[in-house]
Amino acid sequence: MPTTTGSGPQNLSLEDILYKKGLLSEDQRSAIKLESINSGQSVEKILLQYNSVPIEAITQAKAQILNIPYIKLEGKAISADVLNLVPEAAARRYKIIPFDKKEDELYVAMADPLDIQISQFVEKRSGFRVKPFFAQADDILRAISDQYSQNLTSEVTSALNEVEAVKPDEETGSAPEILREAPVSNIIDQLLEYAIKTRASDIHIEPQEERTRVRYRIDGILQEKILFPKGVHDALVSRIKILSVLKIDEKRLPQDGRFTFTYGKNIVDLRISTVPTIFGEKVVMRLLPKSTGAPSLLELGLRGSSLKSLESQLMRPHGIILICGPTGSGKTTTLYSILSKISTTKVNIVTIEDPVEYQIPGVNQVQVNPGVGLTFASALRSFLRQDPNIIMVGEVRDTETADLAIQAALTGHQVFSTVHTNSSAGAPPRLLDMGVEPFLLTSALNAVVGQRVVRKVCPHCKVELVAAPEVIENIKSVLGKFLPASAYTAMQLFKGKGCAYCANTGYLGRTGIYEVLSISEPISKLILEHASSGVIEQAATSAGMVTMKQDGYLKVLEGITTMEEVLRVAQD
Repeated sequence: MPTTTGSGPQNLSLEDILYKKGLLSEDQRSAIKLESINSGQSVEKILLQYNSVPIEAITQAKAQILNIPYIKLEGKAISADVLNLVPEAAARRYKIIPFDKKEDELYVAMADPLDIQISQFVEKRSGFRVKPFFAQADDILRAISDQYSQNLTSEVTSALNEVEAVKPDEETGSAPEILREAPVSNIIDQLLEYAIKTRASDIHIEPQEERTRVRYRIDGILQEKILFPKGVHDALVSRIKILSVLKIDEKRLPQDGRFTFTYGKNIVDLRISTVPTIFGEKVVMRLLPKSTGAPSLLELGLRGSSLKSLESQLMRPHGIILICGPTGSGKTTTLYSILSKISTTKVNIVTIEDPVEYQIPGVNQVQVNPGVGLTFASALRSFLRQDPNIIMVGEVRDTETADLAIQAALTGHQVFSTVHTNSSAGAPPRLLDMGVEPFLLTSALNAVVGQRVVRKVCPHCKVELVAAPEVIENIKSVLGKFLPASAYTAMQLFKGKGCAYCANTGYLGRTGIYEVLSISEPISKLILEHASSGVIEQAATSAGMVTMKQDGYLKVLEGITTMEEVLRVAQD
């Protein structure tokens, strides 16, 4: 349901409401009233002229005066069958956009909700009774540009008509011929093309009680983009199943598949997962671009003392290097970057992964297959008979895998793996909890890299931000000795105000924030004593380790990311 402003007393003026909300001082309110009387200009025009109050606040206040609900369209997905009720040309001309419908009512965002002629036009065109909502003109025009281009209205309408006409054969469970042809296949193509254009990593197709929601994970954040009528859901899922060679008639059990999609010069591998929900099958498509090579460690965001420390550990011929962080923190990408860096014709590299996400030239990659007994542990045993120099284990999940990885490291192999801990200092205690002997761990472990992924400020709409005094103090307190000398006198922070390039989010692309814990003698001693992660981290920072939060704050000062992003992923 849309968020609305409460209606206020009808006798309140625009400047009175803004004063009550604390957006105008008593002096400003009096001055604006006086200028309006003397000049004959409206209060709204004077407010916009002086730019003293945000346009959004003015629109909300006007909505309150007129007792018309206010709607903010940014980030709101609009169903294709609702959009189709008003042509794009008319929506743009009259600065209106339909965004929802309930029974016989059509909810329409309007720049001028008092224009009865526009309401009558929409009612005649759609056959619904119009319920007007106040919205900013810029917000409406942005929504028109975003929604009409993304919602595939003509394809969806055509698909609905044809899907309703041709039902699957319930006895055989076979898909109707229409599912192999346009327009349903056109919708899938459009969904995938949009994902490639926006650099999305995943597409979620989720059935709900009345609609089907499509969300894209862009720069690590799920964004609702499209709403489809419920009638098209089964046809979409069946088409995806055909492409992935899955059982169309099996709707009670989860299924996994994959297929390849080509768009221009982009070749993308898609990993498909379906699960049954109470409203139908949910589909998640993971996009794995084939053409994208592994980025360098510098491109990932590793630099300074952290990069130097990791590179020195990579020079060692044996031992374990662990990458840690929660799911979605970029651990696998870092491992691929490391392997790409050290892969030469002189070394034999073998990996066991679940699943193999990217293919690395010159590396022997094996995928876990528990169905036939191929697990991380069983593959590791086989690897030791394959004359390897370097072994990569996708994840240390259990005691057996941990013990085998340590044995491999102690017998002269270089081992890389990941572990799910919140910080680099949390990895040694986690392995000890798995039952690894402390003296073996200190002998085998070379370094632990902790990491998170943050969104980067959009370079196209980057603006300077005036930092509050408490924010400046927080940065100084966290960075301490790492605070750049220039930041003592003038601290500059930046944010993205939102533009067409970043879909009005203010962020474009991602980078990593890192901490590299080298296992020195004092750290080894703490591990032998079963010290907590807090004690290990304190010792490491005293020895000069830059923490993830500090690395993030340094990137904030450079204008790469924002405080909100760093705190979102790296807050203690």
